[in-house]
Amino acid sequence: MSSSHTLDNIFSNNRRWAEEVQRDHPDFFPRLEKQQSPEYLWIGCADSRVSANEIMGLLPGEVFVHRNVANVVVHTDFNCLSVLQYAIDVLQVKHVIVTGHYGCGGVRAALENRSMGLIDNWLRNIKDVYFKHENLFTHLSADESAELLCEINVREQVGNVCHTTILQDAWKRGQAVTVHGLIYSLHDGILNDLDVNVSGMQDIPSIYRMYSDAEMLARLPSQRRRLQQSAQVGSQQQ
Repeated sequence: MSSSHTLDNIFSNNRRWAEEVQRDHPDFFPRLEKQQSPEYLWIGCADSRVSANEIMGLLPGEVFVHRNVANVVVHTDFNCLSVLQYAIDVLQVKHVIVTGHYGCGGVRAALENRSMGLIDNWLRNIKDVYFKHENLFTHLSADESAELLCEINVREQVGNVCHTTILQDAWKRGQAVTVHGLIYSLHDGILNDLDVNVSGMQDIPSIYRMYSDAEMLARLPSQRRRLQQSAQVGSQQQ
């Protein structure tokens, strides 16, 4: 028995998919092979039911993806930070989309006081989010608490993305990139906007800013234009 025997259905599905794509979009693979230029970075949960491309209706090559348990962004996670840096600095994505989902097993596990092994250390990040907002969970049922924590966790992870030097360096040099927070419903397949959209250093608490407002403004194209115009007016008046 070959080691790939149990994967026969995967290879069969792959061949059928490739044939269908080649038939319907003859230029798809040649175009995909030449360039990767997505506008979006998706930071989502590793849950097998939450597929970024399918949910957003995008083809391969149109979204760069990072996934982990409970869509967490940790400042010591060099895997996540490397993906973020490549997406921002190299691919020049315009949108970073942090997406959670209702019914997240990682979030629910974080609400329970039981050991699950190594992953307990990862889930501690979710517990920290709960502890920070504990007053919001008073009198909520277990299901209601899990639903609310899924939402709050996304908002907190948006903040963590924005607090990185990667995003702040991009904003400082005038790069247009916005960080969004969304949540996906397994019940109906709908993405919901959590109304958290950050597009510059001015939108984050001052304690997390790596640069002063003056430093940031000096780098922005609009500010440079205004300074140049002021200098021109001054020289004409002399």
